[in-house]
Amino acid sequence: MKYSANSVWENKDEYDVAVIGAGHAGCEAALASARLGLRTIVFTVSVDSIALMPCNPNIGGSSKGHLVREIDALGGEMGKVIDQTFIQSKMLNKSKGPAVHSLRAQADKANYTRTMRKVLENQENLEVKQAEITDILTEDGKVFGVQTYSGAIYKCKAAILCTGTYLKARCIYGEISNATGPNGLQAANYLTDSLKSLGIEMYRFKTGTPARIDRRSIDFTKMEEQFGDERVVPFSFTTNPEDVQIEQASCWLTYTNEKTHEIIRANLDRSPLFSGMIEGTGPRYCPSIEDKVVKFADKNKHQVFIEPEGLDTNEMYVGGMSSSLPEDVQYAMYRSVAGLENVKIVRNAYAIEYDCIDARQLMPTLEFKKINGLYSGGQFNGSSGYEEAAAQGLIAGINAALKILGREQIVIDRSEGYIGVLIDDLVTKESHEPYRMMTSRAEYRLLLRQDNADQRLTPIGHEIGLISDERYQYLLDKENIIIYEVERLEHTNIGANQEVQELLKKYDSTPLTSGTTLAELIRRPELSYEILEPIDKNRALINKCEQKCVDNVDKLAQEVMEQVNINIKYDGYIKRQQKQVEQFKKLESKKIPEDIDYDVIKSLRIEAVQKLKHYRPISIGQASRISGVSPADISVLLVYLESYRK
Repeated sequence: MKYSANSVWENKDEYDVAVIGAGHAGCEAALASARLGLRTIVFTVSVDSIALMPCNPNIGGSSKGHLVREIDALGGEMGKVIDQTFIQSKMLNKSKGPAVHSLRAQADKANYTRTMRKVLENQENLEVKQAEITDILTEDGKVFGVQTYSGAIYKCKAAILCTGTYLKARCIYGEISNATGPNGLQAANYLTDSLKSLGIEMYRFKTGTPARIDRRSIDFTKMEEQFGDERVVPFSFTTNPEDVQIEQASCWLTYTNEKTHEIIRANLDRSPLFSGMIEGTGPRYCPSIEDKVVKFADKNKHQVFIEPEGLDTNEMYVGGMSSSLPEDVQYAMYRSVAGLENVKIVRNAYAIEYDCIDARQLMPTLEFKKINGLYSGGQFNGSSGYEEAAAQGLIAGINAALKILGREQIVIDRSEGYIGVLIDDLVTKESHEPYRMMTSRAEYRLLLRQDNADQRLTPIGHEIGLISDERYQYLLDKENIIIYEVERLEHTNIGANQEVQELLKKYDSTPLTSGTTLAELIRRPELSYEILEPIDKNRALINKCEQKCVDNVDKLAQEVMEQVNINIKYDGYIKRQQKQVEQFKKLESKKIPEDIDYDVIKSLRIEAVQKLKHYRPISIGQASRISGVSPADISVLLVYLESYRK
């Protein structure tokens, strides 16, 4: 590739891992690699865009809150940073079962970026470099370095692509099209050609963002004020709950109306989305307001959330009104909404198109199947959302490091975490639109709750080397106490005495006619472990905690109470799902040899052979989830593998 008058030159510093991009995926990838002792460099087109939130100013939400908890349980950083920088926090879906409870926090986005940048800049073994990467350098199918726009070559043993929405990015609204990345930042215009020359297949996706408006031009009296939770729950398992009990900012709810929809319908011919100016495919579950008005024509209103971008700015985010309509139409439609009649727009809404990959080119470790040492994470893999990006970045960073260290790479499977569901879906299933995590995608969601992410994944994080011995011991203490308490409650009998009957009456619970156990009472929907404390005379939780966990006794007691309550209430459902997981694990444990020749397996259908050769699944479990591979094909494959091993 030719670089104006600049000549190619080699930087004499050598690195183990080069991370390309410093968004949410790049930050987690770089930190994981550096914390595992590898010399790491992270490149960004602008150091001002580190951990940038170019769209919604929040972390978490339905299913995404699960991902953040899992990132934290493995030793990632996102949960810690949002705990330090949130301005409002809410637990979503509290009226439903614990499987779908999801934490969501409104961020001070400038403070979030500053805080994450500070973490990166002070991390041992990690360097931050502002430069655009234009080439991935390979030899004999293996990565040996990366090259910048200025011609500098940085040697490395592995590279991780975390380019987000920057590759050949184009921001569009109305007839205006700018070749920039998010928020008007520089796009990365050269790397795509290098990737294509390596045989990597590319897609063109799009996403969008609403306008930012001036707080001083909003009439909040016409809107419904939205408050945070009275008692805030932190994202990180390491955060002291008392540290997040802060004075919270308010958000506001208003609605579009028929006038808004009329303005949009009258100007659809000027929308790049409908005129054909935008070629990329957008996210189904985060549609623009134009999309919503067209696809849900029977709806006479849509929710609009007005959310602060931070404590030190007057910019407000207009959640629910993403758009690529021209500026004059944006003013007209926003001003038709109650409370926004005189609104001033600070930043116009826009759509952004960008290059990304078909993630089926990746192994479940997030390494490219055909390029040794090249990994990929984040929106570049065809996903959407900060949380999905961070989760992939963390796994890519861990696996790149483990490979260089000569250790076995990790794969979180679908029964272990939402991270496993996310990555398995991306690398196994065909996707023609940006992928978004949802609770409905997880088959074992009762086991994959956000409250038990530490029990599921912290042992893995400890084995990798990202979780300290002290934090791991805390988890072991917690698990031992949970087991002790559940066992005690299952075997503690309670009589139908006056004190018990009065407590049951207080909570409209059916009176006892004979003795029962405390566990049976906890299983009643209206009762809980906490409510039964007055009649639980032998409760020794705190005393038992104090022996080993003096500093964390209150925090530990609260966590144990939550787990004891859930484990007892949902015991039957949990055991049923655990049996399903056992069957799932059997298929996942049946590994498929890398060099298997599907063409010689008799009785496999032609379509199955084609799909299996394309995907190269690592296990029977993964093969069974490939579209076009039938149960009969799996049976044939199982018989063949048995004879193959013999």
